[in-house]
Amino acid sequence: MRYSPKKISLEEARLSGIDVNFETINKGEKRYKLVSSDGSSYCRTVGSEIGAWQNGHYHKAVTEFYVVQSGWIVYAEIGLNQEVDLHFLQEGESVSVKPFVHHNIYMSANAITHTIKYGGGSNGVDWFPSHKLDKVTKKLTENDLLELKCF
Repeated sequence: MRYSPKKISLEEARLSGIDVNFETINKGEKRYKLVSSDGSSYCRTVGSEIGAWQNGHYHKAVTEFYVVQSGWIVYAEIGLNQEVDLHFLQEGESVSVKPFVHHNIYMSANAITHTIKYGGGSNGVDWFPSHKLDKVTKKLTENDLLELKCF
């Protein structure tokens, strides 16, 4: 017997608690999201024509898993020592971010990432700004990052 998938309409998906959200932010960065009412989501992000930092944040319930498809990113987090740690990730590399970890992403020009948010079972907003992290990361330019580059 041949497998013959049936398309699910957007209306059917929404009735099941799944929605789509496509948006352009941060000077042209494009985000294509598939979002569940339980707080989990998938997002394909395409960097803008010019590299840029996203906004520092943390989650109280969900875990985030980032995968770099193409280009490179810098993952920044406030470590246990309260210092900002920077990690350069290239194509095929990934990072998992646990709840309460303040983090931010620098997307190089036209980089493509995939982000999965899961866990927590929250259907409310679980995104909280990290002004402390933004004070450090937002002043770092791409040239600064490339000078620090360890990959």
